[in-house]
Amino acid sequence: MLVDNLEYNTEREQLIIPEYGRHIQKMVNQAIAMEDREERSKCAQSIIAVMGNLNPHLRDVPDFQHKLWDQLFMISNFKLDVDAPYPMPSPEELAQRPEPLAYPQNFPKYRFYGNNIKRMIDVAIKWEDGDKKDGLVITIANHMKKSFLNWNKDTVEDQVIFNHLFELSDGKINLKNSEEDLTQATDLIKTKKRFVKKTHKQGRGRKRY
Repeated sequence: MLVDNLEYNTEREQLIIPEYGRHIQKMVNQAIAMEDREERSKCAQSIIAVMGNLNPHLRDVPDFQHKLWDQLFMISNFKLDVDAPYPMPSPEELAQRPEPLAYPQNFPKYRFYGNNIKRMIDVAIKWEDGDKKDGLVITIANHMKKSFLNWNKDTVEDQVIFNHLFELSDGKINLKNSEEDLTQATDLIKTKKRFVKKTHKQGRGRKRY
């Protein structure tokens, strides 16, 4: 009976990269079995071409061909000895984990300032003392004040901003005893309201379909 000749996936060889399917796996196995190195290399080039056609979305990815050859060697379980344009990677190389990303760390109680403010503070700390640095620090403080007003209330004392700036800079920027005055809260709020009003007007009058 035909049923007796059925082959189940559980009885087949496990696919190393299932996305390429069993036919690619069989083609690679046939290439490995070829005794002539030149013929193996030609066969490998043909397999790479097929793999590339199966992944047209990767054509714009840098080192597209390099990635395909690495995957081919992986499918062969690093047994395919051919003349390739790229060296065969070791299993240890491909198993290496990427370096962890440095996620921005912000003070939880000052989330309303945003990570960009913290980056600006870190830059200001590195600058040499002088008028240029003083101007940057005041600009940062005004941005902090505007962010505070956007998320909290309609007024805030400059000293509160100076204290937060001192804390966020780990004590390296100290305006606590400064005689500098930040932009008035009313002016910052007016700028915000003017922007919101302008945006609202631009959105009106459009046809909706």
